[in-house]
Amino acid sequence: MAGGKWSTQNKVRPGVYVNFQGERQPLGALGERGIVSLPLALSWGPARTVVKVEAGADPFNTLGYGIADPKLLLVREALKRARTLLLYRLNTGTAASATLGDLHVTARYGGLRGNDISIIIRSHIDESGKFEVKTLVAGREVDVQTAAAIEELQPNDWVAFDGAGELTETAGLPLTGGEDGDVTVQDYADYLAAIEVHDVHTIGLPANDEAVKSLFVSFVKRLRDEEGKKLQVVLENYPQADYEGVISVKNGVVLADGTTLTAAQATAWTAGATAAAAANQSLTYTAYDGAVDAAPKYTNAEIAAALQAGEFLFTAMDGQAVVEQDINTLHTFTPTKTKPFGKNRVIRVLDGLANDYMKAFSRSYIGKVPNNDDGRNLFKSELIGLTKQYQNIGAVQNFDPQTDLEVLPGENGDAVIVNQWVQPVDSIEKFI
Repeated sequence: MAGGKWSTQNKVRPGVYVNFQGERQPLGALGERGIVSLPLALSWGPARTVVKVEAGADPFNTLGYGIADPKLLLVREALKRARTLLLYRLNTGTAASATLGDLHVTARYGGLRGNDISIIIRSHIDESGKFEVKTLVAGREVDVQTAAAIEELQPNDWVAFDGAGELTETAGLPLTGGEDGDVTVQDYADYLAAIEVHDVHTIGLPANDEAVKSLFVSFVKRLRDEEGKKLQVVLENYPQADYEGVISVKNGVVLADGTTLTAAQATAWTAGATAAAAANQSLTYTAYDGAVDAAPKYTNAEIAAALQAGEFLFTAMDGQAVVEQDINTLHTFTPTKTKPFGKNRVIRVLDGLANDYMKAFSRSYIGKVPNNDDGRNLFKSELIGLTKQYQNIGAVQNFDPQTDLEVLPGENGDAVIVNQWVQPVDSIEKFI
């Protein structure tokens, strides 16, 4: 007897033809937040490329320093809240190098860190005619090789060896000539082109160049308004952006170890904290991790004026620096861009819905589901399920799937139109 699956009733042989399938269920889930990106000038590491740095990981081999080193201050600040940093090194720099006889050693990356590298070559104790070649970084041994000649040496994470012939013993061959190099506006433009293809929630700009800030504002407006890619950028002292996708940090903080961060440097923590904040979370009155004061501090009148201008600032409270109010630069309101759009918690809800809808549609519906009543109802069920997840965590309220969501056919046969009414939940911020 024949058997199997069927799609139409055209089977010839007698038999049992059975199709099993699950009841159609929404597939989407709330997107996880926590990805921040920073463009930085550094003294070591891959240049002009996006490097992933995870919270809690040791960046020594990749960035040349431990996470506690002052050279990685802004990396550390961003990862106080964010789970992932997509780091872009703006500068290429000049690689340090050294020569000993026929041996030439070159640092793997350009930058000042290369000047902390040295090579030790000693006769091998146990193997006659061979040498032990050590690579040290600031006195820390990072590589050991055994070789009889120069051409047997292999590159490591820190240096490359070149040349041929006999090795010469040395108690310490220091590399010199490493330089960080300069950063131009074009380097920032190249960063934006590189990061555009990555999924990020926020971008921080720890720089005060007005031309660069303007470039970043144009970038985020294009991605949000023309391409539907929802993210925010964090700049210092740029309230003139007047746009929900831009956060303007007005001042900095003083850390517990006495380090004073400028507003530009504080963009790293702000971007990381904003990326990590959930759709049902506000950063209003959230303490800046490890900060004991705001710098500078402002009067009550100055704080009120800053908030009305759409500025994100820190204030001192009980030996801490806290976020006065979790707002973006939008402060010119219209009938379609009302006051709630100036709150970052509200924007996180709207951005989250938009990003989750896009992911669900692209993964499970484009080219896979017919554009008829059944297909549109299936997609509508997907959107209802996602919105209810936001409602379940207190990010939206009063959602009625019968009246607040429409999925309609578009003018073309392959298009659908979605109309949705959603009420994001804000946080309690004033007790009057």
